Amino acid sequence: MTKTIVKRVLLSLLIGIAIGAALSELTFLFLRESARPPKAIVLTIPEGTGDLVARGEQPPTLPANMVFVVGDVLIVKNEDVIDHQMGPLWIPAGASAHLALTTEENLAFECSFQTSKYIGLDVREPVTIWTRVYGILFAGLPLGVLIAIYSFIMPNRKPSNPQ
Repeated sequence: MTKTIVKRVLLSLLIGIAIGAALSELTFLFLRESARPPKAIVLTIPEGTGDLVARGEQPPTLPANMVFVVGDVLIVKNEDVIDHQMGPLWIPAGASAHLALTTEENLAFECSFQTSKYIGLDVREPVTIWTRVYGILFAGLPLGVLIAIYSFIMPNRKPSNPQ
């Protein structure tokens, strides 16, 4: 009897972890952009950007919003003939500036090289293998326990023995 109970509980936990892994990995597919180690990212302001923005046109190579992970360093390189500003960074013509992204947050900076006059930066925690394992266990273990409890509540089906 005890072996049957242990088998039932272990099987329930295994099923719960398998379902948790499937759900966790499915949601991980949507987090691919933050599933990397921190690195230096270069944002280049091309020549002629100031003129485009003055005419109300969006420079084609500059994104309006960007996604980073904690620990990234954003390097803004100004190849334009005029000075630009992005939040706390002042980038003279022909120079570059950098911004260390050290905390998880959503930022909206005033920005002179965007027609909207602002740029959004989304800084996220990096998704590591341990984040993924934690997600699987966090979803799978409670689900396995619920399946085990449910298996004890439901009556056992005994094969009918017609005699």
